[in-house]
Amino acid sequence: MVVLQIEHAVANFNGWKQAFDSDPVGRQRMGVRRYRIMRPVDEPNFAIIELEFDTAPQAEALLAAMREVWGRVQGTLIESPQARITEIVESVEM
Repeated sequence: MVVLQIEHAVANFNGWKQAFDSDPVGRQRMGVRRYRIMRPVDEPNFAIIELEFDTAPQAEALLAAMREVWGRVQGTLIESPQARITEIVESVEM
């Protein structure tokens, strides 16, 4: 499993979540199998998103689409987005 991890500050978490839920890039169509949204308990206006894919090319394609979206909302809805594509090596539930 491949994970696209994105993190960035948001101007307002609820406003950002509404924009995320509008799904401007079509996550399912682009191969997202599941996603998680997290935020630091001491920093409510920061978002961490993990999107899972079957393949790295799918994650790379979504990241390219997100960079276009970020270009339109950088400085208003989000600040300084950071992204990395990772591979799940091990996952254990206790």
